Formats: sequence, structure tokens, C-alpha cells
Amino acid sequence: MPAKSTATAARVEHGYEFFGPPGAFVISFGLPILVYIFTFACNEISGCPAPSLLSPRSLSLDQLKLEVGWPRDGIWGLASWKATNAVLAYYLLSLILYRVLPAAEVEGSVLSSGGRLKYRLNTLYSNTATLAALAAGTIAQGANFPVWTFISENYVQILTANIIISYAIATFVYVRSFSVKAGNEELRELAAGGHSGNLLYDWFIGRELNPRVTIPLIGEVDIKEWCELRPGMMGWIILNCNWCIQQYRNFGFVTDSIICITIVQAVYVFDSWLFESAILTTMDITTDGFGMMLSLGDLVWLPFVYSMQTRYLSVHPVSLGPIGLAGTLGLIVLGFFIFRSANSQKNAFRTNPADPKVAHLKYIETKTGSKLLTSGWWGVARHINYFGDWLQSWPYSLPTGFAGYQVLAAGAGAASDGAFVMKDGRAVVQGAARGWGMIFTYFYILYFAILLVHRDRRDDEKCHRKYGEDWKKYKQTVRWRIIPGVY
Repeated sequence: MPAKSTATAARVEHGYEFFGPPGAFVISFGLPILVYIFTFACNEISGCPAPSLLSPRSLSLDQLKLEVGWPRDGIWGLASWKATNAVLAYYLLSLILYRVLPAAEVEGSVLSSGGRLKYRLNTLYSNTATLAALAAGTIAQGANFPVWTFISENYVQILTANIIISYAIATFVYVRSFSVKAGNEELRELAAGGHSGNLLYDWFIGRELNPRVTIPLIGEVDIKEWCELRPGMMGWIILNCNWCIQQYRNFGFVTDSIICITIVQAVYVFDSWLFESAILTTMDITTDGFGMMLSLGDLVWLPFVYSMQTRYLSVHPVSLGPIGLAGTLGLIVLGFFIFRSANSQKNAFRTNPADPKVAHLKYIETKTGSKLLTSGWWGVARHINYFGDWLQSWPYSLPTGFAGYQVLAAGAGAASDGAFVMKDGRAVVQGAARGWGMIFTYFYILYFAILLVHRDRRDDEKCHRKYGEDWKKYKQTVRWRIIPGVY
């Protein structure tokens, strides 16, 4: 069959996702712009949001540029060689630690070719070593440790560097995917929905399922698995820690709210490192190709958007108090318990169904030989782990309260009720901005809900294609998608 016909057949069978090429274009080029908007609109120069945004009728572009800290060099000031080289050094350090530190060799899920790829797993060791080095530097030099001051002073340029890298990696794996050959001994294969024949869509969704590259002195690296857990997830923790330090530099103290968010998000990230092998059974690894969607999500969206709350609190401190702190921690514990228990149960059943912990669970055996759990956590909802994951998103945002602030010049508003005075004399008050900052600090909850619902829909379509009538039977047994009794 001609290549064009094969691609067409694949597209008909799998279908476009994310609204096809138009959606791929909007996500690939629109989301980076949105991250810039978040970065500039909520800032420590004038407020969150910038004052002019609250008075659109009198909005002046020149005034807005001053309020958001737009670079003097214009768009070229969004990037710098200094920041780019620093980010590249950070990536190189991660690769070196990946190679030199002890690792467990684990086999991934069975590929369509019948083989299994081997993964070198040591994210916990390598990223913990990085955090230990940062902790040592902070202990030795305090809040002015160069890493922290560099991040705060070059934040926009660091963001740009990661955006450029995400585009570069996505383009590299797309071009390289055309060297995949059927029946190759390297176990390379194309993702089911990644070779539609449309260049933009395939570049976005990812043509190759598990692209790997051999780097001199480093060895073979699985690009997708490495990006999923290393630079971005690690960057999330680093940025949170930086904003804690920034709050201390601004005010001379650190509040319970920013510490709470930093710790609970760190626990979430550490959990993914500790149970790294569990990622090998997720849809990201087993089904999705690696393209711009995952590259941008892993390296840009996750670290820079997920840390918006701590960035906000670094300028406008909020104190939770004992009751608020207890409520926040209680919600995070509940969400984490559901998330981890469900995922552990599924992973244990997939790897060893005879394990006494899961041997009692009921299931439906499909014609493909797969077993679909119908009891335990997975009898409650088809994606009960998503519900636990979403519950955890609320404590990330709730500590910011009715977010929004204005930054006043030194001496102005210092005597106002509820004002926080920075060390440089500027005052931070809520004023007319109260509540408007929630657009930024609560965005994560809304976004994450949409993401999880969309992932559920994608998984439902994938399973329907794979299991056919058995999947319909399964859905009749396990009725709820994510939230029992609701959705």
C-alpha cells in the first residue's frame, strides 16, 4: 500500500485530537504567549494584575509597558545568551547525573512489535542531588545565593530559553522520526495517532512513540521519559524555592502559605520520582508520541504555570493560621491518598496480578487478553486517580485567598490597613485589585479540570478502539468517569 494511503487509513482509524491542525497551531504558538501574559500581567513592579488592566478605557500601551516591566530592547529583550547558557547548563547537569548516579533497569510496557524497551531510572537520586547542592549553597550564602538572585533577575529570559528548547526538541524528534523503519531491532515505532500526514499536527502530537538518542559520554537517553520527570518537574520545585527566597528578600520573613504550597507540591513531585516506574504504564508513555504537545507541557507549561501561586505570594504574603493550614493540609492528604492508592493498585495489578494485595480484585478479561479492573479503586470510577489529582490542585490555590494586589511607590500607602512594606520601601496593598488576581492564582484549578476531563475523553476513545464491545461492557459496570455520583 502506498505511504499516502497508509497515512490516510491511520488518520481515519485514529482520528484527529485537539481539533486537528487548527488546535495544534493554537496550542503550540498560543500557550507560550499565554505564559508571557501571565508573567507580565501579574508582576512585582506594579501589581497583580497591572493597574492599567483594571482601567481598560484609559489603557495606554506605553504606560502598560512600564507597569509590566517590558524589556527596554523590546521583544529581543525577552531572551539573553546569559540565561540561555544557564538553562543549557542545567539540562546538561541533569544528563550527567542521569548517567553517573546508580540506576534501576526496568522494562517498559509491551510495544505493538512485541518487544519491550529498557529504562534507566534514577530521577530520585539525580534530582535530590541537585536540590542538596542548592540547599548547601543557600545555607552557605543565604538568600543572596547566586542561583536564586539569577532566577529572579532573569526570569523572563529563562522562560524564553525553555520555550526555545521545547520547540527545538519537538522539531528534532519530528525530523528524526522519518528514519523509523518497520521491524527494526531498535524497537522504534510510530505513535498510533502521530502519522496523519499533516506536518503541523504530527509535529505537535508526536510521530515517534519513544524517541531515543545516544549522546557522547552520556549514552542512550529516552527523550520522552527524561523530559517528563527531570528538567520540568525539577524546575517546578526550584522556582517554588526561589519565590520563597524572594519573599524573604522582599519582606524579611516567609509565610506559612508559601511554605505550605512549596512543600505539598514538592511531595507530589517527589512521589513521581519515588515511583518512577509507574510512569511507564501511563498514556503519555504507552500511547502518545513525543512532539510539541509534551515538549512544551513538560519544559514550559508545568514549571512556569504551576508555580504561579508561590510567585504571587512572594510579593503579597498571606498568613493561613492554624485552622487554614490544617484545612489545606487535610485536603491535600485526602487528594494524595486517593491519587497514590489508586495508581499503586493499578500498577501492582498490571505488573503482578497474583500479588496478595490485588489478587482479590474483580476484572473483565477482554478479547485482547487485557484485564480491566471492576472493583477496588477502579470499580468506583474509571479514572478515580484523576479525582484525587484534581483535589490536590485546590490547596495549591486556596492559600492565595482573594488574590490581587497593587504595588505603591516608597512611602505611599505604608500606613494603610493590611499593607506590606518591602525592604526597598514600596508598599503592597490589595486595593482595587482584590479578587482580580484570582484569574492567575486559581487558573490552575480550572485548567487542570479541563485537562483531566480531556484526558479521560482521549483515553475513552483509545480504549473503545482497542477493546470494542468489551469496553462497552466495562463502562456499564463502572459507570462514573472521574467523580463518583457526579461525572
